[in-house]
Amino acid sequence: MTNVAEQLQKTLQGKGLNLTRPRLLVLGAMQYKEPQTMAQLVTICPSVNRASIYRIVTLFEKLGIIQRLQTGWKYKLELTNEFHVHHHHATCDNCGQTIILAEDSILEKRLSEISETKGFKMRSHQLELSGLCAACSV
Repeated sequence: MTNVAEQLQKTLQGKGLNLTRPRLLVLGAMQYKEPQTMAQLVTICPSVNRASIYRIVTLFEKLGIIQRLQTGWKYKLELTNEFHVHHHHATCDNCGQTIILAEDSILEKRLSEISETKGFKMRSHQLELSGLCAACSV
């Protein structure tokens, strides 16, 4: 079992829940990928019933395993920082592609400094950029 799967199992057990095959499949569909829509998750996990995927996503959101990324009035899903390396996103306004931007230590430090100057103790953050991807800006 991978570290992320072990972490999922530990999180579920802490709430008295079991690690099931469908839960593991949804986790696997989210791992190492750009943020996914519900439709993409259903397509990636054809052996899991659509209703089960919705229930798993709801559970994972409640447990802090996945989070929603709002893109206008729509959203995509991804693993939280506890299950994935911290990063930011750039979403194309034209085609909807979400590009993962690796964490930048200078940016992270600056965000902390800005927060501290306002007397705010930041625990986490999400930075979302919107614009046009390389293909759409041609």
